[in-house]
Amino acid sequence: MPDPRSTPVRILIVDDHPVVLAGLTSMLGTQAGIEVVGSAAGGEEALDILRLKPADLVLLDLRMPGMNGIDTLHALKRAKINVRVIILTSFETDEDIYRAVQAGAQGYLLKDAPQSDMIEAIWAVHAGRRYFPRHIASRLAERMMRTSLSARELEVLVLIARGLTNKEIGSALQISGNTVRNHVNSIIDKLEVADRTEAATTAIHRGIIDIG
Repeated sequence: MPDPRSTPVRILIVDDHPVVLAGLTSMLGTQAGIEVVGSAAGGEEALDILRLKPADLVLLDLRMPGMNGIDTLHALKRAKINVRVIILTSFETDEDIYRAVQAGAQGYLLKDAPQSDMIEAIWAVHAGRRYFPRHIASRLAERMMRTSLSARELEVLVLIARGLTNKEIGSALQISGNTVRNHVNSIIDKLEVADRTEAATTAIHRGIIDIG
C-alpha cells in the first residue's frame, strides 16, 4: 500500500470566522506534506470550490449561517464529491457528535485542540482511518447505545422544554392526553432521567433539541 504521506494532502478549510480561517491557513501552510488548496466561509462556497479544485480532506466548522456543517456533509454526498471530512468546532454536545458521524464525518476535533492533535487527525483520516479524541469517542459510543427518540417524541420534548403542560401539548399536536402521557414516559425512559423537567434540561444540554 502506498504511503499516504508520499504526496501532499490537499486541504480545504471551511469556517465562517475570518480569524480562524487565517490562523489555520497559516499554521497548516508551514507543515510538511500539507497543502491548503483554499478556504471557504460556508458550505455553499465550499461546494463551489470543490467542484473546481479537488481536495483530499476538508476541515469543516459545524455551526455556520446558511448551510451548516451537517448540511454540508449531506450536500457532499448528494454531489458525489469524494472528500474526507474532519469536523473542527467549538461544540461537543452528544447530538452534535452523533449527527456529524451519521452524516459522514471521519473525524471530530475541538478548535482548542493542540496543534499536534490536528496534524495527527489529518494524517489519520487521510490514510483512511477515523480520528476521535478519547472523550469524544466515549460520548459517541454512549449516544449510539441510546435508543433514538421518534419524531413525535422530539416534538413533545420541545414543547415540554417550552413549559407546556400535557393538556397544552395535546392541544398543540392534536393528540389525546393519554397519548401525550405515553410519549412523556417513553422520553423519560429513553433519556434515563427522573422526570419531564430533567428530560428537557438533559435534551437541551446534549443538543438533542434547540428551543432558541
